[in-house]
Amino acid sequence: MGWGEAALLLIAGLAAGMVNAIAGGGSLITFPSMLAIGMPPVAANVSNALSVAPGYAASVVGSRADLAGQGRRVLRVLPTALFGALCGCVLLLNTPRRVFDFVVPFLVVGAALTLAFQKRLRGLVGHPQEVSPKRATLMLHTAVFLCALYGGYFNAALGVLLVAGLALVLDETLARVSALKNLLSALIGVVTILVYSVFGPVNWAAVAVIAPATVVGGYLGARVARKLPANALRAVIVTFGVAVGVYLFIRATTN
Repeated sequence: MGWGEAALLLIAGLAAGMVNAIAGGGSLITFPSMLAIGMPPVAANVSNALSVAPGYAASVVGSRADLAGQGRRVLRVLPTALFGALCGCVLLLNTPRRVFDFVVPFLVVGAALTLAFQKRLRGLVGHPQEVSPKRATLMLHTAVFLCALYGGYFNAALGVLLVAGLALVLDETLARVSALKNLLSALIGVVTILVYSVFGPVNWAAVAVIAPATVVGGYLGARVARKLPANALRAVIVTFGVAVGVYLFIRATTN
């Protein structure tokens, strides 16, 4: 790896860490950067998953104030998140990606629109305060499992899916939902690190360049996200989610 390639990956990692902390989708910066320096697609996808994971941990530190009082909730959904991420990793390593690559854009756009029309959709599924505790718990675990499954498989725009799913089933401010998103993303990242580092074709040189940059970017992005008004944060996430979905759709239909 030359100095120019290392500089490209370093900048991509910094930007991806910030984007992941604010909206999610930073993998769409680092993944193409790895392809641009000549890495095979599978190796780039696996190496990318490992590279962005430390940035999620930094995002947790940056948003820790909004995690206060959510410890019990985290402990309840922790097994669900870990199991979903593990299933996603197994799918990636053992199944062809073509079909899933075509479905992913619709998932991302759907998540963005879910967040955009959150209040109207709550009228259909029921406001968290109006549903029974048993149903609310089931909805939460379902949302976490599906998002973790996606994160273990592909990861790109995981934050968009998590924010949309959690905001729909939790009666919390968007800032607190975003903080929980950061923590769950970090936990999913731990699973991908453990699985892919053992079974995946990792390019450790690329990981060594990008991972530290995502830590810096993740912390800075989380601090920015905390200062954004709820409507502004929602608009950023929705806009980025739709843009990511359109990009993924074009890539899936042209490759």
